[in-house]
Amino acid sequence: MVKQALRNLKINALNEMQQAALDVAEKQDLILLSPTGSGKTLGFLLPLLRTLKIDVPTVQALIVVPSRELALQIEQVFKGMGSGFKVNCCYGGHSVRVEINNLSQPPAVLIGTPGRLAHHLRRKTFDTRTVSTLILDEFDKALEFGFQEDMAYIIKQLPFLKKRVLTSATPMDDIPAFTAITKPATLNYLSNQASVPNLKQKVVITDAADKLDTLFALICSISAEPMLVFCNHREAVERISDLLWDRELTHSIFHGGMEQDDRERALLKFRNGSHRILITTDLASRGLDIPEIEHIIHYQLPHNEDAFVHRNGRTARMHATGTSYLLLTLDEKPAYLTEMPEEEVIPENPALPPPTDWATLYLAAGKKEKINKVDIVGLLLKKGELAKEDLGLIEVWDHSAYAAVKRDRIVEVVQRVRNEKIKGKKVKIEISR
Repeated sequence: MVKQALRNLKINALNEMQQAALDVAEKQDLILLSPTGSGKTLGFLLPLLRTLKIDVPTVQALIVVPSRELALQIEQVFKGMGSGFKVNCCYGGHSVRVEINNLSQPPAVLIGTPGRLAHHLRRKTFDTRTVSTLILDEFDKALEFGFQEDMAYIIKQLPFLKKRVLTSATPMDDIPAFTAITKPATLNYLSNQASVPNLKQKVVITDAADKLDTLFALICSISAEPMLVFCNHREAVERISDLLWDRELTHSIFHGGMEQDDRERALLKFRNGSHRILITTDLASRGLDIPEIEHIIHYQLPHNEDAFVHRNGRTARMHATGTSYLLLTLDEKPAYLTEMPEEEVIPENPALPPPTDWATLYLAAGKKEKINKVDIVGLLLKKGELAKEDLGLIEVWDHSAYAAVKRDRIVEVVQRVRNEKIKGKKVKIEISR
């Protein structure tokens, strides 16, 4: 089953950490310490796959994660394995009614954020007697977010656990007693030199009063490639966004104060190439399904070295290269930098970069309306008269779908398919705003 899952995911070989996790005894607790971007998700999903039983009709494994985005990402990987086992997500901002309906036909694997899982356990919406595996993914981040009480409650409600797995991208000197982890196998790849990213660090010196203008100039000079701009607070994200829109530079933003649909749409447009620039808080430093990032910009210095490492971990992943820029005033020097990086000189009058090659098409129907990717491809190639190379990433959500279309073709495509039907039903189709 593991070999077939890897074939379905188009993965030829496991890395050292993933193989070691697979070799741990089936019922032995596991602490998996490995850097961001090293493939921890497969490190716990593949061993889990070997324990799932076809004849158990209720939840067998619970995966607890600190963010909605990470829950959705793990769900996507699990589905991509093509195991035949059902998987569901539950998280804040998602309809409780939909989740309860999903749990009426229980999944083998349930993924969720601590608050929402605790809510379901209090309502007894799923049977815990068959839950034999608990995975606490990005446990360090969950503690940082203050989820200790919810996680402790969840674990108390799981009396028949046979295996506990805890993952972390930072060292865990003390494992809280509430996890009830006993005699674990510990796999520590945090100091593995093979995973050290090929990251070039640069510094951009600016006056505090000119910082926004300097950022704009830096973005313009490197914006042919995907980038993340990190801020410490959502107010800074919004301030930068206002400036970029005023100067007609398209981008996405991502922070905890946004509605869930808006956050997911921002990531989607970044993934499918409609936007190259994502302005974000540290919420995007870990556990997000976004493409390889060429550039990281620290508009504001992170509070500590761990946060700095995790931000930089979004680039130069899996043998790729990347560049990390720090915007500093003359008197600033982070304590966690042993020496100042090379200075990057920004052109005084940078040219506004051209728009991306892609734009996003919105369709007002999704999985719950029985719409799938094949339906959308058929519509856009046949009725929309698109060539295959003019159609990019397609994502189908519960009640909506999105397709990347070459920017210079999208207006005519909308005109051609505006009155067409999918599965016999008329569906609203327009350019996503």
